[in-house]
This record gives sequence, C-alpha cells and structure tokens, in this order.
Amino acid sequence: MFIDSHCHLSFPELAQQLPDILAAMRQAQVDEAICICTTMEEFPAVHGLATGHAQLWSTVGVHPDTEGLREPSLDELVQQAQLPRVVAIGETGLDYYRLNGRSLADMEWQRERFRTHIRAARKLSKPLVIHTRSSSADTLRVLDEEGGEQAGGVFHCFTESAEVAQAAIERGYYISFSGIVSFKNAQDLRDLAKALPPDRILIETDSPYLAPVPFRGKLNTPALVPHVAKALAEALGCSVDELAAQTTANTRRLFKLPAPGGH
Repeated sequence: MFIDSHCHLSFPELAQQLPDILAAMRQAQVDEAICICTTMEEFPAVHGLATGHAQLWSTVGVHPDTEGLREPSLDELVQQAQLPRVVAIGETGLDYYRLNGRSLADMEWQRERFRTHIRAARKLSKPLVIHTRSSSADTLRVLDEEGGEQAGGVFHCFTESAEVAQAAIERGYYISFSGIVSFKNAQDLRDLAKALPPDRILIETDSPYLAPVPFRGKLNTPALVPHVAKALAEALGCSVDELAAQTTANTRRLFKLPAPGGH
C-alpha cells in the first residue's frame, strides 16, 4: 500500500534491528522501501540490503555534505549503478548549511561531485536523488549546466520554496515529503503541497531521522511512512488510501520498480 522512497536502513541505529523493522513495515502495510547510499564505503551494506530482501531497493552515491571519504569517480558510479536492484544515483546535490567559515567559492568540490553524479545518471538513464540545503539556486544551475533534466529524479525531504518546487517540476523532477510535513510549524510546506501536481509527489521517512507526529523526536523507521501520508493527505484534502495509491504509483514510475510480485 505504501512505499518509503527514502530511508537509511544501513545506518547503525536501524541496521541492528532490521528483522523488527521489516516486521513493522509489513504490519504497517509499507510494502517496499528504497535504501539510500551516502558514501561509497557504505554502498556494499546498502546494496546488500536490497539483494537480501525483496522489499528493499538500493541507490549508489555520496551525500554532498560528506568530507574525508572516498570521492566517487564517474566510472565507479556507473559500474555500481548497473548492479541488480540499484534504482537511482544519489543521494547527491549541494549542501551549504554548514560552511564553517568557508565561502561559496570554497564549495566547488561539492559542485564537482554533483556534476559527476549527474553525468552518471544521464549515462545510465537512472534518476537522481537530490539533496539541497541552503543551495537551491546553485543546485538548479548545476542541473541545468549538466543536462540534469535528461535524467530526472526527486528533490527529497523537500523544505524549499514554492518557486524551487515549480522549477524542479519543470525540469522533470518529483517532490518528496518527509515527516516534516506533519510538524506544527510546517504550514507553509503543507500549503506548498496543495499547489503541486499529484503525479509528482512522493513520501518518505528519511529514517532514522525526522520521525513524523506523533513520534517526533523518536527513532524513525519506514513503518512510520503512513503517518507522513496521513499528514499530507489531510493537507491535500484527500483520503490516506488515495494518497497512498498516488504516491506508490509515482514512486514505481520514477524508479522503474516492477509491479508487486514482479521482483
């Protein structure tokens, strides 16, 4: 019934209790989840989750805010992304939130890393999982310079403006909402959601972070994505079942997931 389009089951907080998490997903009718890679060192664990469990899928990529670990090459991304059950490139993008005294010019390493991911996605016609924080103008600019509309993808855990959402959609991207949409202080985000085309909306947990109300502040898991759906459905004035059906169809279309039972 539901698909969590973005979670981190390889992170230690969740990896240690995977059987319980998978059981909770089944009980909550969360049929599938996409496990997101954040470093090349992490990829074997993320990919292992997908190859070991029929309800899980994998991405490959390096988070924009990761420093001091192996930098991905185009060839490496292309090679790993062609492995079974790898459905997207990322999480990638730009994150200027913690400049730590550096200027935007000093962040060229992030922009170059982002370009490498876009080129891999274009080469393989696989979608990008985009992270953008305090960097939306540059995120869109680099996408345009690299032909990112040819790959498509999703702006995950969306908290940007309506203008950024529209710009992303015009470039063929989807908008994904996390538990933030359920927070009391997120009315602007709920209002933004109303203006989006229904066929461009995804839901996610970004677990282990950002647990939705009424679990805010607690450990998040894919089993809580129905609570994201509930908050978003209330904002859009539709039923949870309608929202689940729409976002599940959207997620399958974007990531080219097979129909249920077609693993």
